[in-house]
Amino acid sequence: MIYNVNQIYSAGLYIRLSREDDDKILESESITNQKRLLLQYVKENHLTVYDIYVDDGYSGTNFDRPDFNRLLSDIELGKVNMVITKDMSRLGRDYIGTGNLIEKYFPEHNVRYIAVTDNIDTFLDSSNNDIAPFKAIMNDMYAKDISKKIKSSLRAKQKEGKWVSGRCPFGYMQDPSDKNHLVINEEQAFVVKRIYHMCLDGLSCFKIAKQLTNEGVKTPAQYYNFEWKSHYNLNYGIWNSKTIRDILTNQMYIGNLVQNKRNKVNYKVKKIVTNNPENYIVVENTHEPIIDKDTFYEVQKRIPKNVGRNEKKENHLLDGILYCGDCGHRIGVTSRRKKDNRCYTICNYYRTYMKQKVCTTHSNNYDELEKVILSSLTNVCLNYINEDKIKNNVLNNLIEDNKINNKKELEILTNDIKQINDNLDIIYIDKLNKKITEEQFGRVKVKLERELHIKQKRYDDLNNDINNTVNEESKNKMIHEYTKKFLSMKKPSRELIINLIDKIEIFEDKTINIKVCFNNFH
Repeated sequence: MIYNVNQIYSAGLYIRLSREDDDKILESESITNQKRLLLQYVKENHLTVYDIYVDDGYSGTNFDRPDFNRLLSDIELGKVNMVITKDMSRLGRDYIGTGNLIEKYFPEHNVRYIAVTDNIDTFLDSSNNDIAPFKAIMNDMYAKDISKKIKSSLRAKQKEGKWVSGRCPFGYMQDPSDKNHLVINEEQAFVVKRIYHMCLDGLSCFKIAKQLTNEGVKTPAQYYNFEWKSHYNLNYGIWNSKTIRDILTNQMYIGNLVQNKRNKVNYKVKKIVTNNPENYIVVENTHEPIIDKDTFYEVQKRIPKNVGRNEKKENHLLDGILYCGDCGHRIGVTSRRKKDNRCYTICNYYRTYMKQKVCTTHSNNYDELEKVILSSLTNVCLNYINEDKIKNNVLNNLIEDNKINNKKELEILTNDIKQINDNLDIIYIDKLNKKITEEQFGRVKVKLERELHIKQKRYDDLNNDINNTVNEESKNKMIHEYTKKFLSMKKPSRELIINLIDKIEIFEDKTINIKVCFNNFH
């Protein structure tokens, strides 16, 4: 490229400081000192400054910076034909991107580039210009080294059991006195506990999500975004199965710190990728648990392993505890046939590798199998379970626990109802002040009133349950009826079956082996 000696230059002074630079580099790199150096340079060389472009807090490995883009725009418009930086690293730390600018982009647009402290000036025929590519590589290596050091520091903190991730898991918040420690968020923790209890009651992830959505329970997204989202944004109120599943499988709730679940591809690419579970950093007992370990591991048994399949149309009492006695894999249940309204068991290992013949079907009429299992379980219960202990230690506690949980939920609902009413007042005032249109007001009002109706109904139902206290005689009669129903095995709940049976093994010759696990009821 040949420059005109008498050309009049219109200079753009570019200044950049990244967060990494701000923490680790000398004061000379500060925005103020860079500006002072560049202004002194243009004064001494009698240059005209068109504008000063400053990107504070932007990495040099990424060229998508607001003021840098503005500089390029002014170059394209012919307003700037000289770019001056303190050194090449201020232009960028990616050697490919920096090299492209100096070797190709600037010459194509007749732009003279000067890096003051590196003694680089593309107008001059200087040996310093020849080593510019090497300086770009060194700057790139520096960025890579900084990235490694930051990542290494974070990994060290994670292994020490310190919380260094961004958003806290649902149910927790940062300790006000220690940002690297988690404490329980009581309002969110109540929802987490309820989700676990609903799973123990036999509800699938889909049904739990549906019930919470119908009741208007706040989703994690609503908690995280409510502070900065518009009062009228109600798009975050839908629970989904994946959210429920993530909560039910998260070790954070038993007090274990789980980090390093995701990483950036590298220091240049901002794309986030999910790590394999074996690469997670797990430190046990770092914070107060929301869920006890017995409950957590019991829930893990009940979550279906076939994550990718669609939600089953029919949930069976024995789902998840049927196993093949010959190969050891789980036994599933087919969809109910229309012609005879029957469904059958089938070995999942056989179904997956049918052509390889690694196992056999283990086909049984499911309804008949369930009757046989319940009949056998009834006989075992009558022989071994202590009825008095069920009355005193299990059912009575269940009733009291329900009352405590209902009172906690009432407190949350009270706050939610107040918040909705406050929002109704806000949008009414906004309408009067003409901040929103009549149409916007009507649309939001309908959504808020619908949510208010759902929460108010739930509030009234819970309030009635709490106020409808029964005397001791009625309570004993109720417990006796529960116990009688329990021992009769008529329409047992899935929670009861899971607590009584560890696994059921079915063999090809129709032999059934039931492994019970109710020693605590003896």
